[in-house]
Amino acid sequence: MEIRQLKYFIKTAETLNFSETARSLYITQSTLSQQIKHLEEELGCQLFIRDSHSVTLTEYGERMLPLAKQTLLDAESCKTQIRDLNNMATGTLEIGATFSFSPVLRETVKNFIAEYPGIRLNITNRSMEELMEMLRRREVDFVLAFKPNVPYEDIDSEILFEDRLSVIMRKDHPLAQSNTLGMEEIRRHRLAIPAKGLQARNMIDKYFDFMNSSFMVSLEVNSVYNLLEVVESSSLITILSDATIKDRQKLTAIPLAVPDNQMQGCVHTLKKQYRKRSAEAFIRMLKESLALIELSGKWA
Repeated sequence: MEIRQLKYFIKTAETLNFSETARSLYITQSTLSQQIKHLEEELGCQLFIRDSHSVTLTEYGERMLPLAKQTLLDAESCKTQIRDLNNMATGTLEIGATFSFSPVLRETVKNFIAEYPGIRLNITNRSMEELMEMLRRREVDFVLAFKPNVPYEDIDSEILFEDRLSVIMRKDHPLAQSNTLGMEEIRRHRLAIPAKGLQARNMIDKYFDFMNSSFMVSLEVNSVYNLLEVVESSSLITILSDATIKDRQKLTAIPLAVPDNQMQGCVHTLKKQYRKRSAEAFIRMLKESLALIELSGKWA
């Protein structure tokens, strides 16, 4: 049994189309059929039912599919661990980060690239739910996001810093001198809010019902960066974590007067998964960064 045969089997099982699979793998259909046949002969069972109109998995094929995927993941993990022994001279580090973490990451990204020039960083910004699914599929090595309201059983969440929800606005906004802001004060001003799926919105929805209330919502955006750009250039206010406005000199954050307002910035890793040396180095550098030190001491 060869790794390439497993790759061919998995792709064919996903497409259920031999010609489409062959095109995507840049091989001929006859080569694909031959390799699948060799695999079936070695296993002593038929993996696909093929006729002139369709391709379907047999019972053996259904059972084989998750096993084949796990074997490929184990093989890739083996290669990764061996490459790690090469003093991190080469390799790729896949990082998933929510939009809110972008300001916190700048310093560490710059320092990591300088110290490990042979490691390529791929940073994906998505919502927390999307990133957790990517982590489960091992498409990212770890995720930087706020702690979810409900923990994931298969994911470890290590707290990096404490934060809180705040009302974000320009420093010249009429509310900018307030000590705290509650629901009644917020109702009297136009809002730009984070879209559903973002962790800040998940937190906000525990307290405010924007769809069935008197809140004046002018804008809903699924990008924290774009949301802050709008607030920075208008009289709109928004509700986000304090960490999102780091280095935004025109904006200020007023604590939101609601119970249980704490948020924890975390690094999330898949339980029982090998952690790359490059991931260990990046997380260590992040913990030692000035950005995180400032956030860690802010609420002490």
